Amino acid sequence: MICPYCEHENIDGADVCEACQESLANLDLPVPATAVERSLLTARIGKLVSGPPLTVTRDTPMRDVLRFLDQHSLGCVLVVEDQQLVGIFTERDALLRVGENARDMADEPISRHMTQRVETLEMDAKIAFAVHRMDLGGYRHVPIVNASGRPVGVVSVRDILRYLTRKLSDR
Repeated sequence: MICPYCEHENIDGADVCEACQESLANLDLPVPATAVERSLLTARIGKLVSGPPLTVTRDTPMRDVLRFLDQHSLGCVLVVEDQQLVGIFTERDALLRVGENARDMADEPISRHMTQRVETLEMDAKIAFAVHRMDLGGYRHVPIVNASGRPVGVVSVRDILRYLTRKLSDR
């Protein structure tokens, strides 16, 4: 089995690469054929995080969250409590869950409309894992957390497309 990260040849069935110690368990990744593919499989998601995420608390009124998204030209906001991620509210949530009822829901806390079960990644995850997670879940944003679960950033589809554009132009 060839490691998709470092191309070291491991024995079939190995769970961890003998050379780079990356997990090989449950990986169905093809061997990278190009430098761009190799970069997706080796580069860390931390390269795409541009700064701390913008956050609100679970009792922030819907009106304020919508205003916040608009003022900062954001696609999502993270909902935190005691510095821990408890939810995410995205522009998709605004369209599908709130829609034309925004005025009626203006004073409701964001906790009533946020997504509570949030898929996250840590800074050292591979960019390919973010792409895979976004594809499987239909997400446009993935919160990035540290080892203690505290949000440290957000990666969007747009961030990944910018990264790929740079890699393709480097060729």
